[in-house]
Amino acid sequence: MSISQTVVDFATLAIQAGGYMELDRLYLQNRIIALIGEDSLEDVLPHKQLESSLVLLDRLIEKAKDNGVIDDSFAQKEILEAQLMDFLTPPPSVVNAFFAQHYAKAPAEATDYFFKLCQENDYIKTRAIAKNIVFPTETEYGTLEITINLSKPEKDPKDIAAMRNVNDVNYPKCMLCMENEGYKGRQNYPARSNHRIIRMNLNGESWGFQYSPYAYYNEHCIILSEEHRPMKISRATFERLLSIIEVFPHYFIGSNADLPIVGGSILSHDHYQGGRHTFAMAKAPIETEISLSVFKNIKAGIVKWPMSVIRLQGSNKNELINACDYILQAWKQYSDESVSIKAYSEDGTPHHTVTPIARRNGELYEVDLVLRDNNVSEEFPDGIFHPHPEVQHIKKENIGLIEVMGLAVLPPRLLNELEEVKKYVLKKANDMASYHQVWADNMMKHYQFTEANAMEIIHAEVGQIFAQVLEDAGVFKRDATGQAAFLRFTATL
Repeated sequence: MSISQTVVDFATLAIQAGGYMELDRLYLQNRIIALIGEDSLEDVLPHKQLESSLVLLDRLIEKAKDNGVIDDSFAQKEILEAQLMDFLTPPPSVVNAFFAQHYAKAPAEATDYFFKLCQENDYIKTRAIAKNIVFPTETEYGTLEITINLSKPEKDPKDIAAMRNVNDVNYPKCMLCMENEGYKGRQNYPARSNHRIIRMNLNGESWGFQYSPYAYYNEHCIILSEEHRPMKISRATFERLLSIIEVFPHYFIGSNADLPIVGGSILSHDHYQGGRHTFAMAKAPIETEISLSVFKNIKAGIVKWPMSVIRLQGSNKNELINACDYILQAWKQYSDESVSIKAYSEDGTPHHTVTPIARRNGELYEVDLVLRDNNVSEEFPDGIFHPHPEVQHIKKENIGLIEVMGLAVLPPRLLNELEEVKKYVLKKANDMASYHQVWADNMMKHYQFTEANAMEIIHAEVGQIFAQVLEDAGVFKRDATGQAAFLRFTATL
């Protein structure tokens, strides 16, 4: 296909996306050729059967490289890709208007429209996400989902070198700020020309709804405050979470904890994460019912889960909000040093918070409160309720919202490292990292490895380690002592 045909077909996709009309075709085509370094177009007609936007995009990028507009650096390529895909993305006002039209018919129709747009305009990096290694593991807590995260690009050496000459810019303030919408990007900041945000009013405040460009699960969305302010779990959090699942009853919505060690990667901007996915934790049953004497209409219980989870269900939203806030305030003050649980340090530093997750369960509102404690000790300087040293060869990073619910986001180093472990257990020449030695030797005592079954066994064992990671993060352990301590806490409620 000629580059002229590619440009014309790409302009057709832009018109079909709804941001332009046929009258805009010449304008579009001229803008596209300007970006890729062409001076003219042949006289061609649009194809009736169009190739995908990503296929056409790749051709445009290659022509831009041939013309010397960009080099091979990741940053230059990403910026131009986003600028081109911006033509396939209506302006924010139009996207919001289309979203509202679809929402008037059904909430799911609105999110379907927006999700499809964000995939087709390459804001959601579908090809990068497809590189992730994903495998399920059966455990006593149900089927945990294990992912080795390969979607986020490695640092390009050319970009690293170029960053030495980049001025320090404090705009946007962070990756979640509204100012990212339409931002060109720069050498040390991602391109967002094709980024759009749906505006929302949550209890009198302005918020935004967007999708995650490197999604970890289906329709992974982010709901962010217009104001750049730190994360904080409070009564207002529960009010917002339940309001969001009224707006999007087909989505779950949750929040990372608001303290270091147990919090997520971005604590500087108030936000929540949700999507259309059912995690193992949502399927886990209540194993011990508890009584909340103050809240007669709220059903409560301890969930059968490696972390310490109290599930609340009710049909009255305000009563459920009151119950959630009541438990949060009780937990923030609670100590039981017999199981290393301490609400405050000597200097008054608080250590307790929750990771809350809300969803609809038929006619009921349902909230899981995962109890979190970020204290440290001489034995566990990374965190008492954090992955312990014996599992850090697999997972050392914070256990955030997504892991809490049963989806492991493991570092990309494991792709090659597990191949070396496989060679080791098959007694082949290998370059296995020393920190996998104890684990690999233990597996060899329990399994007969063959070329056919080795990686399947290794993956299954990684899943069991992830279950142990979650148990390490649980404040009340799954043994008799821990569960008795859990009941002592719930008795105070």
